[in-house]
Formats: sequence, structure tokens, C-alpha cells
Amino acid sequence: MDFDLPPEAETYREEVRAFLSDHAPGGRYPPDWNRRLAEHGYVAPHWPKPWGLDASPVQQLVIDQELRAAAVPRPLNPIGIGWAGPTLLVAGTQEQHERYLPGILDGSELWCQLFSEPGAGSDLASLTTRATRDGDEWVVNGQKIWTTFAHAAVYGILLARTEPDAADDHTEAERSPGRTAGRAERSRPRQKGISYFVLDMRSPGVTARPIKQMDGQASFNEVFLDDVRVPAGNLVGDENDGWRLAKVTLGNERVSLSGEGALWGIGPTANDLLDVVRAHGGTDDPRVRQRLAGLYTESEILRLIRLRTVSAKMKGLEPGPEASVRKALADEHGQHVMAAAVGLAGTAGMLMDRGPFDSDDGMWAAGYLYSRALTVGGGTSEVQRNIIGERVLGLPRDPSPS
Repeated sequence: MDFDLPPEAETYREEVRAFLSDHAPGGRYPPDWNRRLAEHGYVAPHWPKPWGLDASPVQQLVIDQELRAAAVPRPLNPIGIGWAGPTLLVAGTQEQHERYLPGILDGSELWCQLFSEPGAGSDLASLTTRATRDGDEWVVNGQKIWTTFAHAAVYGILLARTEPDAADDHTEAERSPGRTAGRAERSRPRQKGISYFVLDMRSPGVTARPIKQMDGQASFNEVFLDDVRVPAGNLVGDENDGWRLAKVTLGNERVSLSGEGALWGIGPTANDLLDVVRAHGGTDDPRVRQRLAGLYTESEILRLIRLRTVSAKMKGLEPGPEASVRKALADEHGQHVMAAAVGLAGTAGMLMDRGPFDSDDGMWAAGYLYSRALTVGGGTSEVQRNIIGERVLGLPRDPSPS
């Protein structure tokens, strides 16, 4: 892996530093800071102009380095910036770009993702929420679940079935495989009857009900959609082409959920835990030392995978299977880190009102409870391994039920 940056990297570095000096002298950020950051293309520099900078991998890397080094605050809108925005760029109209992308980038309009349903999580193609055309509107009925930020979001990306016949045929075939096999074979695949919409979460008929988590938070929601009217102009891409766009969204989601922090790219890292152990005098217990060495090894493997991906992009190459396996490894690593932290804390690790370590404000205990979700959200570990086996290793698909 070659990580030497080319000469133009210094030009990019000087540009970022000049921007920070002009707009946030002495680290003082104006009230409209997020808007300025977005307008200069520094929120999503890889996006095309005018929303980003059409930045090369080298420029992206330098911008991120400089913003991190200066501890620059950035807009909080992970689903909008990471998933909804890239999908709109792929298939949205110019009118949709101009209406939604500015609020996504500056964080003024929070977004959520309305994909999973009570009976359609890992098997997303079996979703039953339906959108029926009524003049210049679509009427949506159904239920979504595990929707992060739905209680606070302004907009959501919504998958709904607009051609129900395929799903009905498959369901009937599964109930009576002998009698309806011929009909199911002639029907269109379930994925073909799904469309992709932008939903205004303030619309009449939208009800978001927070789900209390075991860490005491309520960031997930179940969402009920009762005769919700969606303007025809909120359809993204072509009717019944939502499955293709969902794959665009999920591809961005799984990359976003495998960043450096142990909790889907945020929160503490394995090295943070090792620093805590060092600050408390280290340990002579060989079993604990072995466990900590394992965490360090996992962290280094993930770091090297990230660097290999960056190196490939810098050379104009496709990153290969590294991006596919990264989330599967990162999820379990996050659980290992948090479990080790709570274990090291002993009985204090069960406390939520104060941290098990000095001045951590309960971060590790809360992180341990939250980490249970890592191997489920964004695609279960089992599904991820199926994808890796089939698409990376070339293994045969699981046989269909007879």
C-alpha cells in the first residue's frame, strides 16, 4: 500500500486552512457555520458540483484530515448526507436536487429511512407497504419499524409497493406451492413492484412512535402510514424501479456504518479503551492482556482495510472485496470493544448514572447496551456473510425452497 500523497495535496491543504481562517478565525464559528461549510463543498466534497467539489480521493482525504485536526463541527444528518443524498444524486430530478440537497448538506432538514417493516427486515423485498396512484398523488398505507430519527425527521426515504401483483403471487405460491407454482413462475419478481419516494414526515396520516431501547434512549421508531398523500413529484427515479435505488442506498449505508468508531463509525475506539487501561496502570493479568491484544489486532485489521480502500481509490482502482467485508468485521469488533470495557469495570460496568471509569459519563456502559444492535442494523451479519459468499467468493446461492 502506497500512501504518499502527491504534490497537489499541499494545495488542497492550504485551501482548507485559508477557508477556516477566513470563516472561523480563532476557532470561532458563526451561527450560519453549517451553511457556509456546505456552500463551499466541504460537507460532502466527493459529491458533484455545485453540491460538492467533485473531489478526487486525494482531495477528500486532505479535507477530512484538516477538518479533523481542527476539530471542526460538521452538520449532523447521517441518513441525509450518507444515504438519501447520494441516491437523489443518482436518480433524482434537478427540481428534487434543488429542493432537498441544500437542507441535507447544512443539516437544517433531518432525514430518516423508511425501509424495514415488521415482516420485512433482512428480506426487504417482501415489504407490504403500498402506494396507490390517485391523480397527481400517491396514497400510502402501511407500517415501518426501526426507523432512526423518525420522531424528529423532516423528510424520509420511503420504499413502497406500487405493483402489488408480484408480491401477491409469491405469497400465494408459498402458501400452496403445488397449485400455484405455474402462476408464480409467470409473475414478476417481488423486487420489480417497488418504488422509491421522498416522504414529508409532517404529512397527515404519518405517526411516529418511539421505541424505548435498553440503553434508555429512543432513537428508533415504528411509523404508521394511514392514507398518507405523497405528491407524484416525490417519486424518485422510475415507477417500480425502487429496488435498484434501494441497493444504492444500502450500499452507502453499509460503508457509512463501518467507519473508525466502534459504534457504527462513532463513539470510542479500541485505542481509546487501551488508553484508559494505560491511564489506570495497565494490567498483569495474562488473560486480560490477551483480550486487549485481540482488540488491538482487530482494530489494526480494520484500519488497514480502510487504508487499502483509500489507496485503491487514490490510484483510480476499484477497492475490491475490502469494502464488502469491512462492515461484517466492524460490527463484531464494536461488540468486542464494548464488552471488554464493561468487563474491565467489574460491577461498576452495570452503572448508567456514572461511568465505570473516571470521567467517562457512562459512555462505555451505554455503548455496551447499544452495541447489541450493531450486528442487526444495516443488514444482519448472517445476510452480510451470504452477500460476501455469493458476490465476493463466488459461492452458489442457497437453494430455493421446494
